[in-house]
Amino acid sequence: MSDAPALMHSPDDLKRWMEAGCKPVEQWRIGTEHEKFGYRSKDMTPLLYDGADGIHAMLSGLMRFGWQGKYEGETLVGLVRDAAQGGGSVTLEPAGQLELSGAPLENIHQTCAEVSGHLKEVQAVAQELGQSYMGLGYAPAWGLAEAPQMPKGRYLLMNKYMPKQGTRGLEMMYLTATVQVNLDFGSEADMVEKLRIALALQPLATALFANSPFKDGQPTGRVSERSAIWLDTDGARTGMLPFVFDEGFGFEQYVDYALDVPMYFIMRDGQFVNTLGMSFRDFLDGKLPALPGELPTENDWEDHLTTLFPEARVKRFIEMRGADSGPWSSLCALPAFWVGLLYDAATQSQVAAYIADWTQEERAALRQQVPVQGLDTRFRNGTLLDIARDVLAMAEQGLKNRARSDGAGGDETVFLAYLQQIIADGQSPAARLIDRYRTEWDGDISRIYKELAF
Repeated sequence: MSDAPALMHSPDDLKRWMEAGCKPVEQWRIGTEHEKFGYRSKDMTPLLYDGADGIHAMLSGLMRFGWQGKYEGETLVGLVRDAAQGGGSVTLEPAGQLELSGAPLENIHQTCAEVSGHLKEVQAVAQELGQSYMGLGYAPAWGLAEAPQMPKGRYLLMNKYMPKQGTRGLEMMYLTATVQVNLDFGSEADMVEKLRIALALQPLATALFANSPFKDGQPTGRVSERSAIWLDTDGARTGMLPFVFDEGFGFEQYVDYALDVPMYFIMRDGQFVNTLGMSFRDFLDGKLPALPGELPTENDWEDHLTTLFPEARVKRFIEMRGADSGPWSSLCALPAFWVGLLYDAATQSQVAAYIADWTQEERAALRQQVPVQGLDTRFRNGTLLDIARDVLAMAEQGLKNRARSDGAGGDETVFLAYLQQIIADGQSPAARLIDRYRTEWDGDISRIYKELAF
């Protein structure tokens, strides 16, 4: 029997590939991904790929913990680990932002243990190399001129394309870091409901986790510079996907959307083939200019879906993409937030009813205003902080209903403490950073590197 990936002949094949992601509840898992900025401890400059204190040295150093190298040709570009040793992968973002793509796990206790274990491994190697790492949504002081470039084929292609699609695509690549959670769905109807909730509440997640108020060493007047960048980055593949809220939406309509997003690349024999701006519809017809006569494989389709960047996106699971990277505790809080809302049936129905009468205009306004105003964004007769109180209460109840124990009598609600404090204070992480910058730091942005290091 051949192990070659199946060929795709029609949109129905693409739809069936996505439908195969539907799983029974007992098989639902949680995948958490987070990026972090690395820098030299002695002078707070970003890490190059090469050199005794570079990113390559970090990847090599992590191999002592059971990670195996992932290569493009002979270039080390990431790490993977066998499931028996914990699974997951470590990958490089365009400027060397170090990302943990976590294994699919059953509960937030496991997720938080995974995050903590990874950060401890990174700390151990970083101390030897004179490196430090921090969670922040946007590089606070260095700009594009100082940002290093990682030797990955995908990013070399994107470098050429991004400046033609909005004005801030290169900033997105080289100056931002995020945290996201990936969740399963049980059926097409469940996918639809989850995706609608995810998109409607993504601005709320952005506001709660807003943690990027600086650019070029100065406050920007925004709480999430990372989120603001996405408003002017390749509009064909970003945004709030208003068609998801149309009656009759399902896998077929998502496939149609994805087919109309221009391609970036395909992989052949371990090499990136430039398909920038080409059509996946043409590919299905065997008319792709880069590979005339060839049909796409399921791997090509999966790769294409990774080049779509809406606020929440679908593959064989749903990715929540709206949060800035942040401190250690925030990396456990984000999956707890979304799992509480979407992994308990009663709570999910309650949340769906809560957002059911929000209009497209209201959702779009939240997306536009939140990067600047955060939790102070006006919504109907109140602010997003009022919405946050309601939604966090639902997330807490959802986690209580799941009743996943840590083995010592505690449940997953403990991981919401980070967000509960934000709501109690009425102040996002970004607002706290700005206060510290103006008071105890006395306008010295360099303080951020030592005080926010993991």
